[in-house]
Amino acid sequence: MTANSGLRLASYNIQKCVGLDLRRQPRRILQVLDGMKACIVVLQEADKRLPPRPAALPHFVLEEAGWQVVDLGGAGSLGWHGNAVIWRGDGLRETARGHIVLPGLEPRGAVRVEFDTPIGPLRVIGMHLGLISYYRQQQVLHLCRELGDLPGMPTVWAGDFNDWSRAPVMERWAPRMRFLPPRPSFPSARPVGALDRIALSDELTVAGHGVHSARPAHIASDHLPVWADLRAQESGRVRPAG
Repeated sequence: MTANSGLRLASYNIQKCVGLDLRRQPRRILQVLDGMKACIVVLQEADKRLPPRPAALPHFVLEEAGWQVVDLGGAGSLGWHGNAVIWRGDGLRETARGHIVLPGLEPRGAVRVEFDTPIGPLRVIGMHLGLISYYRQQQVLHLCRELGDLPGMPTVWAGDFNDWSRAPVMERWAPRMRFLPPRPSFPSARPVGALDRIALSDELTVAGHGVHSARPAHIASDHLPVWADLRAQESGRVRPAG
């Protein structure tokens, strides 16, 4: 998307490319990615479960389709703790990347990638939070502390937050982030849970957001992807930090 219309970012838990028909079909995931027309996509469960955790969505499949893969994993993995970031399109350039270890009983982590984009500098945080509410809270609070130590930059959080609550739980834990209204994305065949979320810092706004349900997304994974068209906030309209 162009600078005038915004920058489309998406988040997708691809369940290791195994669909509801129990078939592992990476190219079916690619069909879903192509249908979203996103410039940046944050993926969860992008690698197989057992060490050395090879990529479930092979690099060459993405590269043949014109996607760039942020080097977060190494040793054949697509990402880190299953979190990956891919991108394509003119006017995008990766400038930095890193890992954030998250607390909890389960091994969890988040990834950080910074870009120059048509809407300005952008920090993207990809995550897949834990199943237990207490540890999800600790993980979000830890992210807030870690990112508070970095230089200020327009920031997006995107991922599978694993939160079934209809109350604004995440908003209370991360008050400096503005979570987009939840949209059911799980399970993909009949979505009822808004587990997949996108949140923005005050320097950003959205022209639109939603859930991508066009075929074959209904069967390609147990999650549907979510997307948002990002824009830079107009000067003078940024909310003061509280």
